[in-house]
Amino acid sequence: MESIVKTDSRGRKTVLNACTEPCAIEKGMRLIGGKWTGSIIYHLKDSPVRFNDLGRMLGGASKKMIDQRLKELEARGMVVRKVINDRPVAVTYELTEFGRSALKILEDLRVWSEANSI
Repeated sequence: MESIVKTDSRGRKTVLNACTEPCAIEKGMRLIGGKWTGSIIYHLKDSPVRFNDLGRMLGGASKKMIDQRLKELEARGMVVRKVINDRPVAVTYELTEFGRSALKILEDLRVWSEANSI
């Protein structure tokens, strides 16, 4: 629902139907807007990736941060964790269909960011 904004005679604006809960943009940002979250999703776009490989792809992210974000994405149903070996433990992460649905948004954001970087 789009907000209705009224301006009074003194130029002050009032929103008549303000949101009482987060709007759709805010909800979307909560899903993919956390630090490193979008980058993790983007790096999983082509195929399953092992944890250490993902760490190398992300460069500046700590293993703790990557682990935390992957757990959040898994809890939201955007990423699947698969154990591929027990000893030593080796896992891969891959996007679910829901996770893949964010790729267009992230690609558009990447293009926009590259075109507008200072």
